[in-house]
Amino acid sequence: MLDAAGKVLYVGKARNLRRRVESYFSRSLADARLRAMVSRVAGIRVTLTASEGEALLLESRLIKLHRPRYNVLLRDDKSYPYVLFDERERFPRIAFHRGTFRGRGRLFGPYPSAAAVREILGTLQRLFRLRTCEDSVFRNRTRPCLEHQIGRCSAPCVGLIGEEEYRRDVDHARRFLEGRGAELLHTLVRDMEAAASELDFERAARLRDAIARLREHQAGQRCESAGDFDVAVCRRSGTLYCVQFLFFRNGANLGGRSYFPRVPPGTAEREVLESFLGQYYLDRMPPPEIVLEEVPQGEWLARGLSQRAGGEVRLLAARGPRRRWLELAIRNAEAALSTARAAREQRADRLMALVKLLDLQAVPHRIECFDVSHTMGEAAVASCVVFIDGAPARREYRRFRITGIAPGDDLAALERALERRWRRILAGEYPAPDLLLIDGGSGQLSHAKAALERVGVEKPPLLVAIAKGEERRSGRETLHLSRGETLEPDAHDEGFVLLRAVRDEAHRFALEGHRRLRDRSRSRSRLEDIPGIGPHRRRQLLHHFGGWDGVRAAEIADLMRVPGIHRVLAERIYQALHSPST
Repeated sequence: MLDAAGKVLYVGKARNLRRRVESYFSRSLADARLRAMVSRVAGIRVTLTASEGEALLLESRLIKLHRPRYNVLLRDDKSYPYVLFDERERFPRIAFHRGTFRGRGRLFGPYPSAAAVREILGTLQRLFRLRTCEDSVFRNRTRPCLEHQIGRCSAPCVGLIGEEEYRRDVDHARRFLEGRGAELLHTLVRDMEAAASELDFERAARLRDAIARLREHQAGQRCESAGDFDVAVCRRSGTLYCVQFLFFRNGANLGGRSYFPRVPPGTAEREVLESFLGQYYLDRMPPPEIVLEEVPQGEWLARGLSQRAGGEVRLLAARGPRRRWLELAIRNAEAALSTARAAREQRADRLMALVKLLDLQAVPHRIECFDVSHTMGEAAVASCVVFIDGAPARREYRRFRITGIAPGDDLAALERALERRWRRILAGEYPAPDLLLIDGGSGQLSHAKAALERVGVEKPPLLVAIAKGEERRSGRETLHLSRGETLEPDAHDEGFVLLRAVRDEAHRFALEGHRRLRDRSRSRSRLEDIPGIGPHRRRQLLHHFGGWDGVRAAEIADLMRVPGIHRVLAERIYQALHSPST
C-alpha cells in the first residue's frame, strides 16, 4: 500500500488478495492505527508469486528494504528464521536464528519456516560437518560428541580437524547458501583430485562423499537462478499495454513493477518493450543480465545498456530455468492488465454517471478542484488537483502560497488561487477544465465566479461547490451549481463518488503543502530575519541568554554585552523583537 507520494506504507501477503484488501476498507475497522493507515492509502501495487513460501520471503525482503511505518505498528512485525554463521570463535558455528541481530556473524535467509532452516542446517552438517553446539559446550568438550560419531561434525572441539581445513569447509558452506552450487561443486572436485594426488585418501573420500551428497541435494531441488538480473515482458489488451518487470538481486526475488506506457495503437509488443527498456535504464543502473522472451535483433540495445552500466549487460532469451521467471512475469503482466481494465471501466462508468447527475452535454475530460488549508491563518496554501478521464493526473497538480490577505480569510485565498490559475490558462500555459470543482458551499461558489469574471473568463466551465454535510459525514454533501441548482445526491451515486474523490484529493494535497510550509516556517528562527544577524551571531545570542525567551526579554544594554553586538544592531534587534507583529 502506497501513499500519494509513492512511499510504501504497508506490505502484506494473502492467498485471496481481494478478500484481504476488502478487509482493510470495511466500515467496521476497530483499530485506530489501521484506520489511520487506510486514510493515507493512495495506491496499491500487487506482485504475484509462484508459491506461498515465495510470498513470505518477498514480504520479508520488502519490509526490510522499505521499513513501512505500519508493518512495524501492526501485524507483520514478526521476525523470520535465518541461518547464522557465528564467527566469534576460531571455529565458527552454524545455528538457527530468529529475532534481533546484533551483527555478530552473518545471516542467510530469511526462510519461510523454522522447519526449512532446520532442514538447511541438517544439509550443511551432512555436507560440510560444521559444528552447531553453543560456545560454552564447545570450549569444555573433552571427547567428540554424538554428532561427530554419526558423521555430522568434524569435532574441532577436540582438535580432530585443523583451523585452516575447517575454515575451508565454512567457505564451502557459505557458497552453498549463496546459491553458487555449480562453482562449489567444481571446487570440491578439484580438491578431491588434489587430495588423491597427494595420497591423502581419507580426505579425498570425505570430499567424494560430500560431492555425492551435494549432487543428490541439487537433483532434489527446483532449479533456482542466482546473481543479479531483471525479467521484462510486454503484454497488450486492446489499446492498453503493460510492461512488467521482476527484479532479482543475489538470486533473491525483490518483487516487480508494472508500467502502462502510452503507445500508438497497433504497435507490436516487441517494439514497445525494446523502446521502453532503452528509456527505463537511462536513469537506472542495469543489472548484468536482462531476461526477455526474445532477444532484439541487432546489438544497439545491449551496447547502450553496457555503456550505461560500465560493464557487459547481456540480453538473454528465456530458456531453461529462466523460463519459469518469465512465465511468472507474464502472469503479473496479465493480472496488472486485468486490474487496469477494471479500473478504466469503473472510471468510464463514473464519468457517465457524473454526466447524468449534473445534466452535462458531454463527458468532462478534464476536472480541476481547488481547496485551501491553513492553521489559524498561518501558512495558507491553496491546491489545484487535476483529474483527466476520471483518473488523477498528479504531474499537473499545483499549489499556491497565499500571502497578503487577512489571516484565515478562506474566500480571499480561494479567489487569489483561482485568479493566478486562470491567468495562466488564458495565456495558453494550461488547458481549460471542462468542470471546475470547489471545496465549500454557496459562498465559495459566488467568490469563485467573481474571481473568474475579474480575470476576463468569457465562457467559464460549469462550477460546482461541494459543501460538507451534517456532522461532516462523507456521502451527505450538498452540491451547489453555478447554474443556480442545488443537489443532494444519493451517497452511492457513482458520479457523486467521483466528485467526492476529487474533493478529497484536493484536500489532501492542500493539507500536505500547508504542513510542509508551516513546519518550515516554524523551524526558522525569527532572529535570522533581522539584517546583520547571521547563524554565528544567532548562536551567540541564544547561548548568552539561554534561549529565545531570554533574548526577547533582554534590554538594549543587555544585548550590547554580547560580543559583536554594537548599539545600532542591539536597537535593531530590540525593535524587531518588540514590534506589534512579532
